[in-house]
Amino acid sequence: MPESPEVQEAARFLDERSAGRTIVSIDVVLPKALKTAPESVAGLVGAQIARVGRIAKMLDVELTSPGNGIRHVVIHFGHDGWVLWHDSAPADLKRSGPATLMARVRLDDGSGFDLTDAGQWKALTIHVVDDPRDVPAVAKLGPDPAAPEFTQAQFARILGGRRKQLKALLQDQTALAGIGNAYSDEILHAARLSPVVHAALLTDDEVARLYGHTRAVLAEATTARRGIPLAELRAAKRAALRIHRRPGERCPVCGDVIAEFTYSGAAAQYCPTCQTGGASLA
Repeated sequence: MPESPEVQEAARFLDERSAGRTIVSIDVVLPKALKTAPESVAGLVGAQIARVGRIAKMLDVELTSPGNGIRHVVIHFGHDGWVLWHDSAPADLKRSGPATLMARVRLDDGSGFDLTDAGQWKALTIHVVDDPRDVPAVAKLGPDPAAPEFTQAQFARILGGRRKQLKALLQDQTALAGIGNAYSDEILHAARLSPVVHAALLTDDEVARLYGHTRAVLAEATTARRGIPLAELRAAKRAALRIHRRPGERCPVCGDVIAEFTYSGAAAQYCPTCQTGGASLA
């Protein structure tokens, strides 16, 4: 799943190329992707893209038009969704790669972009709204730990008294927005904390350490993704991960074997020496 560093770079990439451009056509190829009324899309033709930004793990395309004022297209990628840029957008609606074409946007200079989904369930969603907070997934978001204004005091309040395992809490979008399965593993490994310890049991020093590494891991990943083409972003993320999806390999810190445990149908990786005092979570 794309997480905040990759979505941030996707937003920057699209903003640089599409801000100020006018939408000449927008086709939703798979209707289930659109979660607002079909006519909401027709009203976007002729609108100008004011900016493309990020909200947690979602893209926010802000549009302006004389008739409709300011509108937002909020795109949630789900597990396997992504965006594909075209310097020259295809005239037809054939997909341009192995992933399913969910929607295609064409701009007035001939460029455009596709929204695609390579997953079995096609979970990418599109909302056309007046305010991003009209999207249910946005309305219930917690604060973004990558935001400059996010403080250690806020972080401590979120963790305080929570009888919830750290791995699950870091991924809970109502608690902290933008972190998923991969970066939660990376953060906890960097902080040398067990993924299954309850937040309420952390000492003040451990809270401070987790805050620092949460910020650092996200900031370093965001910087590292800068300038990487959209088509290569997800591969770049996977290549840079130190522990996530690397069971059986050696921990880059201590040399122990990276272990794996499953929860709620998902898999997580950790280092027994660095994080759990040698205990197995399997």
